[in-house]
Amino acid sequence: MTLAGSFVARLPLSAAMLYLGAGVAIGPMGLGLIRLDAFKNVALLERLTEVAVLISLFTAGMKLELPITNRRWRIPVQLATVSMLITVGAVTAVGVFILGLSWGASVLLGAILAPTDPVLASDVQVGDPSDRDRLRFGLTGEGGLNDGTAFPFVMLGLGLLNLHELGEGGWRWWSIDVLWAVAGGLGLGYLLGTLVGRAIINLRMRHREALGSDEFIALGLIALTYGLALLSQTYGFLAVFAAGLALRRIDEPKSVLPAESTPALSPADREASGAEAPAHMMNAVQRFNSQLESFVEVAIVLAVGVLIATVQFRSEVLWFIPVLFLLIRPAAVYVGLLGTHVKGTQRRLMAWFGIRGIGSLYYLLYAISHHIEPALAEHLLSITLAVIVASVIAHGISVTPLMTRYESRKRSGRGTDAGSGGT
Repeated sequence: MTLAGSFVARLPLSAAMLYLGAGVAIGPMGLGLIRLDAFKNVALLERLTEVAVLISLFTAGMKLELPITNRRWRIPVQLATVSMLITVGAVTAVGVFILGLSWGASVLLGAILAPTDPVLASDVQVGDPSDRDRLRFGLTGEGGLNDGTAFPFVMLGLGLLNLHELGEGGWRWWSIDVLWAVAGGLGLGYLLGTLVGRAIINLRMRHREALGSDEFIALGLIALTYGLALLSQTYGFLAVFAAGLALRRIDEPKSVLPAESTPALSPADREASGAEAPAHMMNAVQRFNSQLESFVEVAIVLAVGVLIATVQFRSEVLWFIPVLFLLIRPAAVYVGLLGTHVKGTQRRLMAWFGIRGIGSLYYLLYAISHHIEPALAEHLLSITLAVIVASVIAHGISVTPLMTRYESRKRSGRGTDAGSGGT
């Protein structure tokens, strides 16, 4: 990737497509160097995908600099709630009335396929935190939020399959799995991100302490937030995303020690503890997160490429994938964006770039580890893996030409929908 990264960026290819091809090449369909099985290795794969999603969600949160009160937040929030609900409902209907699945299995399939991926969608997400483009901001926020908002429907599907307690009349699901877990996760994550970030900045600027090792800020805050979220029975994915959001919004303390008060500090530590300490910390953490996200993308997409050889794909995926990409996703986006200022080109690109990937794979493995029936597990694996592979290829081929054209139109100001993207 170091040698060919710049060249690949100009082609209708994505890094994920190369990793997928490499996974196929080293797996049973190629050289046979690695063998993975979604059932025998479910614990390992679930942990790998879980870590990958956590890192990507924290990174997505740190990319979004707009204040929570900004009206532009309506875009990702409505995509992660209204559009996701429509997607789950539509996939559930297809599962029950066309695929012949039970209601529980169909809801579970909808929850698995509803969230968009914050890792594989990096080419269409916010690159610079100061970016105000509605398309990139909306897709970044959607990918960060809906990996958590889909969790209640995973639990509902498992409950309908008698693998999770829903309570009489669904009271436990509504009160704990929906209200408490969602609100608690967001609140806990935002609180921890704020407290930890302010504590570090305070120590650096007032006492010249807690200097260096910025990468541990990301890893430590992710681990602390996720662990406490699980202990409190809230959604760790939402908590980690909220922690990233909060860390990005840390205000600098008012008093700063003069530079000459600690002459023994290195120039780098002086910069990290001076007036620019907040910006320095954010840039360092964001840079480390992006690098870490690239590594986990390699690992997970390689694993997907290896897994392809172990799955018997059903013929139904030939029509299900176009229905999901070309009918369900666009309809969900168009309805979900009602009342926002997203129109024209931006709306069409949001409808197309509903990229599925690591989040869907994690939810599938989570369901398998909760002992769904083997026949159902194989059925869901066939559909989910086919959707992920199709998304990597279709979106990977189209992302460079479509986004290049979009950025060109925005720079030239042709069309109010594209030209107003950065305002």
